[in-house]
Amino acid sequence: MLQRLTLLLGLLLPLIAHAAPKADYWAMWDAHNPDSQATFTHHSWQVLLDKYLQSQGQHTLFNYAAVTDDDKATLNHYIDMLTARDPRTLTKDEQYAYWVNLYNAATVKLIIENYPVSSITKLGGLFSFGPWDDDVVSVAGEPLTLNDIEHRILRPLWPDPRTHYAVNCASLGCPDLQPQAFQADTLDTQLEQAAYAFINSDKGVAKQGDRWVLSSIYDWFQADFGGDTQSVIAHINQYRDTALPKDARIDYDYDWDLNQPRD
Repeated sequence: MLQRLTLLLGLLLPLIAHAAPKADYWAMWDAHNPDSQATFTHHSWQVLLDKYLQSQGQHTLFNYAAVTDDDKATLNHYIDMLTARDPRTLTKDEQYAYWVNLYNAATVKLIIENYPVSSITKLGGLFSFGPWDDDVVSVAGEPLTLNDIEHRILRPLWPDPRTHYAVNCASLGCPDLQPQAFQADTLDTQLEQAAYAFINSDKGVAKQGDRWVLSSIYDWFQADFGGDTQSVIAHINQYRDTALPKDARIDYDYDWDLNQPRD
């Protein structure tokens, strides 16, 4: 019986992975203070990015294996600092930077706590594909999952497809962790840079024979990129150095291996 269940799970998980959550508006978080003067420097997160991000080929990877106990404590302190603040008291731009950095930091923490692990999809319960529905933080007294942050807060409150280039799921197929922590006063520039880098990388768009292989992000979240294939192509061509043909024959792919340096 257990063998049958394991086999069935192996067949179902790839299907679950492609059933990406829809944006689900959560009214609780739809509040901000346009007059707020409060800012975050996100300095502690930047220190960790500077220390553990490594370029390898077209990828920017995180060296989870090298993180020291002191830096684990720094990461925990940074997350605690963020979650001690109610983001609804901030401006919209400060909120956006807050949520993106919190998502990325919490994801890194999950990997470090469970390292070594080959893929984030190995985390979570027996019948779950990854840890995205597990509570990871509590903000304003509300337990939150990574899916809550991405699909119930960021995507519905900021309907900007570039959010997909900002959040990182600790996988090779995902847009890289950006080298600079997101900051309210540089958001548009950072999001433009993230979009350009991903779309011009082989994990964003790649030519294979007579077909084009796009990241599965453009399949799972097609609605965020205009709702159809031609809208996805138009979005890509805003950033791509060499235009994707409008009649391109398209496949989708995604690499769930951990975004760590390889020997």
